[in-house]
Amino acid sequence: MDVFAVCDALLHGPWLLPLLVVLIAVDGPFPMFPSETLLMSAAAMAFGSGDATLVVALFVVAVAGSVLGDLLVFWLGRCSHRLLGRAVDAEVGLSAWVRRHLLLRPGIALVGARFVPGGRLVSTAAAGRYGLALHRFLPWTVASSAAWSVYMLLIGLALGPITGGSPLLSLLAGAVMAVLTGLGFAVVGWVRKARAARAAEQPVRVLVSTR
Repeated sequence: MDVFAVCDALLHGPWLLPLLVVLIAVDGPFPMFPSETLLMSAAAMAFGSGDATLVVALFVVAVAGSVLGDLLVFWLGRCSHRLLGRAVDAEVGLSAWVRRHLLLRPGIALVGARFVPGGRLVSTAAAGRYGLALHRFLPWTVASSAAWSVYMLLIGLALGPITGGSPLLSLLAGAVMAVLTGLGFAVVGWVRKARAARAAEQPVRVLVSTR
């Protein structure tokens, strides 16, 4: 099968936008779907080919899918503590930061955590679990979804001149960016954990040296 034809069918197919809505929504409770890769690839193709209509459509479906997914996770957090309790508490540092800000400053918690790996799941599940009112949650999840969508489109804008609107190059560029972003966040997380471990060991060393 022609690889170029497959990529062209994927990014030019009539079901691209509905597929993105579903993938981005499902990526909320199950953050392993390649929604970001596909969105970045589609954005790179749209900018590379100068298709302004597609750019606007991608922004709309990205926000819609993100809000739908956030509402699903919020509802699961509200109704099933056992199901999402572990997810909220898995990232100990992030979860503690979200809890500190969520009820008093939900905007900081929901928008800020959105750009941290696992932050979308933790912050939206915590909002439901810890009783944040829906009328306070909804505006901020729309804002965080819009900010994330703009961020994804900006990556597509940067990749557009490289891909020149080629579906194959757009998919490759999106995949590479997804890998690089994941590696970057992994390195940052490793550095933070290493610093936290050294900080935890410091009082012990001081105590031993004074004896």
